[in-house]
Amino acid sequence: MAVLVLSVLILSCFSATQLTHADSGMIGVNYGRIADNLPAPEKVVELLKSQGINRVKLFDTDKTVLTALANSGIKVVVSLPNENLTAAAADQSYTDKWVQENVKKYTPATDIEAIAVGNEVFVDPKNTTKYLVAAMTNVQSSLVKFNLDKSVKISSPIALSALANSYPPSAGSFKPDLIEPVIKPMLDLLRKTSSHLMVNAYPFFAYAANADKIPLDYALFRENAGNVDSGNGLKYNSLFDAQIDAVYAAMTAVGFNDVKLVVTETGWPSAGDENEIGAGSANAAAYNGGLVKRVLTGNGTPLKPNEPLNVYLFALFNENQKTGPTSERNYGLFYPNENKVYDVPFSVMVTPVSDSKVKVPVNTPSNVGQTWCVANGKTTREKLQEALDYACGEGGADCRPIQKGATCYDPESLEAHASYAFNSYYQKNARGVGTCNFGGAAYVVSQPPKYGKCEFPTGH
Repeated sequence: MAVLVLSVLILSCFSATQLTHADSGMIGVNYGRIADNLPAPEKVVELLKSQGINRVKLFDTDKTVLTALANSGIKVVVSLPNENLTAAAADQSYTDKWVQENVKKYTPATDIEAIAVGNEVFVDPKNTTKYLVAAMTNVQSSLVKFNLDKSVKISSPIALSALANSYPPSAGSFKPDLIEPVIKPMLDLLRKTSSHLMVNAYPFFAYAANADKIPLDYALFRENAGNVDSGNGLKYNSLFDAQIDAVYAAMTAVGFNDVKLVVTETGWPSAGDENEIGAGSANAAAYNGGLVKRVLTGNGTPLKPNEPLNVYLFALFNENQKTGPTSERNYGLFYPNENKVYDVPFSVMVTPVSDSKVKVPVNTPSNVGQTWCVANGKTTREKLQEALDYACGEGGADCRPIQKGATCYDPESLEAHASYAFNSYYQKNARGVGTCNFGGAAYVVSQPPKYGKCEFPTGH
């Protein structure tokens, strides 16, 4: 979706255990602004703060938004729009001025950490692809000139349509006409600058076009039989993972296996036209909720199990001025009045957004006394047992209540006992970053766990 968006990232937990695993990823939400009824930027920043969101991504450099974000503690990604690529590619003096006026001018009050150069350039109807790498190179040189290159990274979001093949994932490949002119030099620049490739991935589009072949549960992160990749033997339980691994495979095919990836847009519409199969609030809640849980368990994709998934949901608000099918105006988690379209249990966002204006003091810890740590029931028994042993042993959790005859022995199940132990460890460590992961065997929840009559503590 080549749209004007402001994206937000929620930084989740990193494991404090010594288990080998991928760190938890980051979940974000795009804040699209193609509407005439959205809250003022100051109100949006207030909303983001109340939700504990500490990373924001703008797809422009709107002065009112950048000013509202100043001294907020929120890290910001800005963007140089597609219409600026021709000028940026032609003359470094242009990017010098652009960086000075749109980045340097606002720092350090506004904490700008990256620049997205263009958005889905390969499908830009104005055919700006040939300018992309030169524009990115000039922006990077301007960052160096102003001594900003160590703190500010560059990238450019690509659509999955940049792939010639995406199924099976192991056969992922870029379109041949893009490889030499733009893909290789762009990935080389990302490698040299330690930047991530930005990718926009929408399983909804693939499902809507192939509903007769793709099971809905496979697209929505629900329980399903999964698909085995005939090329590498890996099993996939979600269409999202398959799409991301197709991009990884495509990068490997052109010699850039070491470049990391971030998903800058993904989402599911809560409403659509009659021919938009799968659109609806229940499916949107299932997709976004399943993705949040998927990312926060700390597991990578089947092809890159040790790489954390970093993802931005699309979008924060429904946008009434977007053109196209009905779905385009119904990707929001919230209506413009800040009421929820549906509930997505962001497990690290534990202060709920009320159905009225949010007025939560920004210096009030949103998670005090309101979060618990529970076992991930989808992980293997071996992994759960290993994590349980760590928590009750070296981790120092209080596991006396789950001993035989004690108050939390019933129900007698590994998941219930592990949940109690994980939560004890998490609470004893003051619910700190990284204390609820256990190699992907645990995640944070904002509702009291229910295992029999056992009550889980919320503090020590």
